[in-house]
Amino acid sequence: MQTPLLTTTPMSPAPSPALTILFEDDDYVAVDKPAGLLVHKSNIDKHETQFLLQQLRDQIGCYIYPVHRLDKPTSGVIIFGKNPEAVAALKIQMESNEAIKEYLLVCRGYCPEQGVIDHALKPINDFKNKRDKACKKTEEKPAQEAVTHFKRLAVVEVDAQIDRYPKSRFSLVRAHLHTGRKHQIRRHFKHLSHPLIGCPKYGKSVYNHYFAQYFSAPRLLLHAYRLSFRHLATGAHISITAQPSGSFAELLTRFAWDSSLEFVSEPVRLK
Repeated sequence: MQTPLLTTTPMSPAPSPALTILFEDDDYVAVDKPAGLLVHKSNIDKHETQFLLQQLRDQIGCYIYPVHRLDKPTSGVIIFGKNPEAVAALKIQMESNEAIKEYLLVCRGYCPEQGVIDHALKPINDFKNKRDKACKKTEEKPAQEAVTHFKRLAVVEVDAQIDRYPKSRFSLVRAHLHTGRKHQIRRHFKHLSHPLIGCPKYGKSVYNHYFAQYFSAPRLLLHAYRLSFRHLATGAHISITAQPSGSFAELLTRFAWDSSLEFVSEPVRLK
């Protein structure tokens, strides 16, 4: 007796959870971007099929335009414009440093209590191909001004020898950008010798692996906490905040850092 052939129907991918909308009006919509989600289709990850931009368009039923970007592993506030005029107005504020982007991060060691990292950064290309002429041209460009302000919010000492020392120290930091260079925060904190945890490119793998294994935090610990700007149409001061969630939030609780977020309850003042 011949065994009957089994036929299977390809399963459709599960629908993505609805994005959390933090702010919306006739000109803008801001959402809490999950870590690991690309903002838009990119050659950085050709196999990715989920994109925040398309998900948000489908969710609100409206065409939207990017204003700024967040890297795939970064979570937090990201805003889009609903018309070109709104986008242009907000981009001007971001370029002139009138709009303020604040981040929360976890880095290795006890970083200084506060400071300004004024360290020029060379343009970088995500596609490292020595035969790529465009990539070579990018790498040949001069370094650009890059400025990051930061304030340490809390520290913790872990009773574990992760690297050279018998105990390991970490800092929770608030940073806000005065320029918007590619990977600026990650590159600047590496320059300080306080690399971000969970960063495969500018961090240290032994710490990344430890946090993934023992703290269930396998992600880049960088979160876009708040965006503040002045609304072109109304003149109102808008401040949009996204609280850390998931493994980042669990880490704040584990290290008793929850109360430290009280220090960032008030946004950096607009000009």
